[in-house]
Amino acid sequence: MTSELLDQALVEEATKKSGLVWVRAAGAPAARALWHVWHEGAVCLVGDGPGEQPLAGLTDGGSAEVTVRSKDKGGRLVTWRATVSVLGSASPEWEAAVAELKGKRLNAPDGEEMPARWARECRVLRLVPAGSTLALPSGSLAERPVPSPATTRRPAPAALPRLLAGRRRKG
Repeated sequence: MTSELLDQALVEEATKKSGLVWVRAAGAPAARALWHVWHEGAVCLVGDGPGEQPLAGLTDGGSAEVTVRSKDKGGRLVTWRATVSVLGSASPEWEAAVAELKGKRLNAPDGEEMPARWARECRVLRLVPAGSTLALPSGSLAERPVPSPATTRRPAPAALPRLLAGRRRKG
């Protein structure tokens, strides 16, 4: 019993403090990095809509493995099995989860309209810990990024080298 309580405390504390978890749906070849919030004993996720993170493979009643990283060092802290449930947009659970998620969503294009968009176009999931912790995976688990229209790599503007050189001379 003590081991179960320690596992539960480790999962909750580590997951609360980490803004990113690695989630591998049952049968999926690789884990996917997802932002989340810890709310009422579970990880809450939003995605599968335009401009939101993909939640491929996570189905209602399914299972997943969640690996939590250290916010400071980025190393793996704990891996645990979860039961996945989809929250219905009219439910009190959905409202509570969305209130938490809304506060953590960075760079949302629609601000206050975000919950209405999520209700129309996205899925809100709850990943509840199921059982004790798992052994941490060995190896890097590095994978190629999932194809996405989002990118941070664009050609540098032609004037950028001159602008940067000008700052160095002034400073």
